[in-house]
Amino acid sequence: MDIEAEIRALQLDSAEDNGTVDAQESNPQGVEHVDKMEEDFEASPEKSESMHIEPEGKEEEVVANEDNEAADDVEDEKNKKRHLNVVFIGHVDAGKSTTGGQILFLSGQVDDRTIQKYEKEAKDKSRESWYMAYIMDTNEEEREKGKTVEVGRAHFETGSTRFTILDAPGHKSYVPNMISGASQADIGVLVISARKGEFETGYEKGGQTREHVQLAKTLGVSKLLVVVNKMDDPTVNWSKERYDEIESKMVPFLRSSGYNVKKDVQFLPMSGLIGTNIKTRVDKNICPWWNGPCLFEAMDAVEVPPRDPKGPFRMPIIDKFKDMGTVIMGKVESGSIREGDALLVMPNKVNVKVVAIYCDESKVRCAGPGENLRVRLSGIDEDDILSGFVLSSISKPIAAVYEFVAQLQILELLDNAIFTAGYKAVLHIHSVVEECEIVELRQQIDPKTKKPMKKRVLFVKNGAVVVCRIQVNNMICVEKFSDFAQLGRFTLRTEGKTVAVGKVTDLPVTGSC
Repeated sequence: MDIEAEIRALQLDSAEDNGTVDAQESNPQGVEHVDKMEEDFEASPEKSESMHIEPEGKEEEVVANEDNEAADDVEDEKNKKRHLNVVFIGHVDAGKSTTGGQILFLSGQVDDRTIQKYEKEAKDKSRESWYMAYIMDTNEEEREKGKTVEVGRAHFETGSTRFTILDAPGHKSYVPNMISGASQADIGVLVISARKGEFETGYEKGGQTREHVQLAKTLGVSKLLVVVNKMDDPTVNWSKERYDEIESKMVPFLRSSGYNVKKDVQFLPMSGLIGTNIKTRVDKNICPWWNGPCLFEAMDAVEVPPRDPKGPFRMPIIDKFKDMGTVIMGKVESGSIREGDALLVMPNKVNVKVVAIYCDESKVRCAGPGENLRVRLSGIDEDDILSGFVLSSISKPIAAVYEFVAQLQILELLDNAIFTAGYKAVLHIHSVVEECEIVELRQQIDPKTKKPMKKRVLFVKNGAVVVCRIQVNNMICVEKFSDFAQLGRFTLRTEGKTVAVGKVTDLPVTGSC
């Protein structure tokens, strides 16, 4: 028996060395333990349920993580730099697109290689000085003629602000496009050419410098940076006399257009083509007399009135297209928008849902007032949306009307025209362009006392301020100027000329839905 016991012990040792222990013999207690677990498992349904607790715990963790991410997103929104829309306005060939292009180059939005490509392209067309404008003027017609037609759009950032550049056309044929650009802007950069003869052409009667300033003020551009461009031109050569001459002529005109020159207007010299006094201050060797800021500093310092992120939502639609659904473009004038929001497209009263929001090419979960957005919607077809429609909150929708009461200031009527009931014009209000008719002149306002005159008014002439009733052919979305200034101010144009500016003072009771 002793020999058998020894042999048995040796077999066990060798099995352990090879790692092949017989489970039943080496650990009978373990087997009993496993059998016991299986029996318990079958006998106790409570324990079987307890086995599924862990995945539920994981789901709770995932939900908590998503909530944290959403909270982080909201924090990001709050901590974001402020956003401003800047419209570049001025007479044709003043250098608006070139300045816009130079800003994008200096802020790192365009690389050297692209600039070299544009330089070669411009040289091939014998237009060497246009290459910077090619950054903003993207279509072939604009590059061929050197004239901006559509409103160019681009983004750049400084230390404290995100800017959207709106490059408006300067040619008088494209003023309606300039109006659509200026109606989205918070601040304006009026570009004036210092070159001999060019400033005078833009400033004289019929020049676009004058019309653009009046339109900008009417369309809500309350702050203006007046940049005297082309100071490097051989006819100017950074001359203080030329700069002072332009400033002295512009100040009275800006004042007469309604700007507070001390508070709301700032002048500065620069060269858009070579980039002097744009990102960094001009060298004292070049311009010893200038002690003010450069363009970036001046734009950063502009203060604009705060907007209400909790107000009723309003976003006039400026464009629409198809991209995995219906996508609309516009600027948020009031309120905030989030993914999943249920909203209303007015005036056709279609309920829609917000599927996605894009701001400056990147996708965001929510956005506040002042942001230029692309919004993907479900519940509406692209064909059912027109420029001028408004994306609006359901609880407080925007008014949709065929007529409204307005206070008008007559600027300059066409030769031999009389402004009376029956006068027809084209109405521009936010992104709406609609034919309209003056159906009733109610009362004339005394320009001195600002009070209504007692005598009955049948017609008015240039410079008059009059309260009248205006009718349109198709239903449009408007607000009272006192409630939403940006959706209640408008211009009237006839035959390519701005004849009057005004504000909506009253809406019919049946106007809102």
